[in-house]
Amino acid sequence: MTPSSAAKGVEAALRLIEGRWKLVILFHLFGGHVLRFSDLERAIPGISQKMLIQQLRQMEADGMVRRIVHHQVPPKVEYCLTDWGQSLCPALDSLLKWTARKPATAS
Repeated sequence: MTPSSAAKGVEAALRLIEGRWKLVILFHLFGGHVLRFSDLERAIPGISQKMLIQQLRQMEADGMVRRIVHHQVPPKVEYCLTDWGQSLCPALDSLLKWTARKPATAS
């Protein structure tokens, strides 16, 4: 891999997870959790319904999230991670550990 191809790969990866809420949504779904839309909405204070719908649709289109529709009255829709989406967990865990090791800055 060259520096140029690595940079392009990083750009592609960041495009998949960019957005204020995608990582938060991922963390709520890691570990095989299957959550209804309303559960996600309650778990993420500050996100609007419109934004949650938009982020979930993008993540579904990118293959990270699976939408499960139960045909019943009232309709029930659940979300979970695909295997590929779940495979991002170790990388994000490493990122959290890296951030926690950040040295304090002088004021």
